[in-house]
Amino acid sequence: MTLQNDQKKQTTDQDQNTLLVGDESSEMDLAYPKTRIRIGLGLAVVGYLFFLLGARPSLFGMDRSRVIGFVQISVFLIGLALITVGSYLTLNALWPEGKKTIAADIGSRLVSTGYVVCVFTGMADIFGLGSHPLPNVFFGPLQARGMAIGMGTIAFGFMLLIRYKLSHNNTN
Repeated sequence: MTLQNDQKKQTTDQDQNTLLVGDESSEMDLAYPKTRIRIGLGLAVVGYLFFLLGARPSLFGMDRSRVIGFVQISVFLIGLALITVGSYLTLNALWPEGKKTIAADIGSRLVSTGYVVCVFTGMADIFGLGSHPLPNVFFGPLQARGMAIGMGTIAFGFMLLIRYKLSHNNTN
């Protein structure tokens, strides 16, 4: 008699544990690909160091000019690209394969659009769209505003890529 009661108690404990995890998710849904997350975070950290090297070379003891020129713009755009790719890989790894929401798809497109805005505003003088001719490339205030708008778009896209867990409140 006690053996049957113990078995019934174990099955009810298992049922309660599955209710705590969620009705539709299993343990496989909670396991994330750790290597993809680590690679993404590593790329983001390396990208941040590149971005700092381009934006503030004096932190690394390499300040040679008072203005931000072509090389510095190129380096911090490469750093921003590495940050963006690494963060995208990390956030994309949190989604199960093929099960992203529409908001997450829009977020991934906003991330890439924001980076394109950053590249074209940062390199406006090189492309012939800026106010300074090619030998005298200068990162001006309009380019800084364009970069801020592009980075804001990237950040908003990442906000949409975050996988939020909905809580199921059962009120009986």
